[in-house]
Amino acid sequence: MSPNTCWLCKIFRAEENGIHSKVSLEEVLQWSQSFENLVTSKYGPMIYKTYLKTEHSDENIEFWLACEAYKKITSQKKRISMARKLFTSYIQPQAPNEINIDSPARKAIMRNIQEPTQSCFDEAQRIIYRHMERDSYPRFLESQFYQKLKHSLQTNGN
Repeated sequence: MSPNTCWLCKIFRAEENGIHSKVSLEEVLQWSQSFENLVTSKYGPMIYKTYLKTEHSDENIEFWLACEAYKKITSQKKRISMARKLFTSYIQPQAPNEINIDSPARKAIMRNIQEPTQSCFDEAQRIIYRHMERDSYPRFLESQFYQKLKHSLQTNGN
């Protein structure tokens, strides 16, 4: 695999995305303390998303982050528009980035999508959060991906 196509190479090449010059060892070490530390840190969601792409499950973090943005929308018109985008991208059956949620959560969103509230995706977001926290987060911490990033920062004294 050439360095131009290797995802691991891309994440570590400072000229590609400046991660080495931006992320600190302290931040990276905090990620191993809790999943919440990872997803609420400055660079954690981007790094985690890159990892999830290797597992073909980056739709999970994308959906979770989109829900975080959705909750901050104050305009009803914008909320309706964003709710429809979330629904067509992640919730409806055969959506391009369909997330794995249970039928009751999916049906509740389908009922509420006509008059979406600030909290209409909360249950689906909780399900996805738990899924990431219990399933892919432990693998992320054990992955070569995370370990190499941590080692690289420890070695460089960042």
